[in-house]
Amino acid sequence: MTEWWLEPYRSLTSFLDTGGWVLNWIFAAAVVLWMLILERLWFFWRVLPRVEGRVRSHWFQRPERRSFGARRVRGALLGRVNLLMNQTLPTIQVLIAICPLLGLLGTVTGMIEVFDVMAVKGTADARAMAAGVSRATVPTMAGMVVGLSGLFFINRFQSRVRVEAERFGDTLSVSEQPA
Repeated sequence: MTEWWLEPYRSLTSFLDTGGWVLNWIFAAAVVLWMLILERLWFFWRVLPRVEGRVRSHWFQRPERRSFGARRVRGALLGRVNLLMNQTLPTIQVLIAICPLLGLLGTVTGMIEVFDVMAVKGTADARAMAAGVSRATVPTMAGMVVGLSGLFFINRFQSRVRVEAERFGDTLSVSEQPA
């Protein structure tokens, strides 16, 4: 009766076994990467409008907005919002770069297994080398897939940060009336 919900777990563990220990690290990096991507999606969808509202309210409660000091405060407020928008993007970029490298490490360790089999058997036995070849190719594929899936989102987030920073800077006008 409970077999239907155990099947995805068994498929995942079987897949992780075919790729060797490196595939576990790629899986862990993928989990962290997607958690950070989902956090950024949540931030841009729900958190950023509230932050901008608070900053806008703070700015327009100031009695004057044209002096040098006021402009410095405006720059600090914009910088704070920009910092919040960029908060986890460097970590996402690092994880995107690491995943293909972990895949390459899996390739090397898998090929070492193939060469070990060839050294022990003395010939190129295809059946004996199959596990090593699998451990060489599956991590490469997994690392590339995880890295490519993250590339799409990091490019979207970076362009969104540029657009939002410019748009929000335009709304914090130095004139007496809110834009």
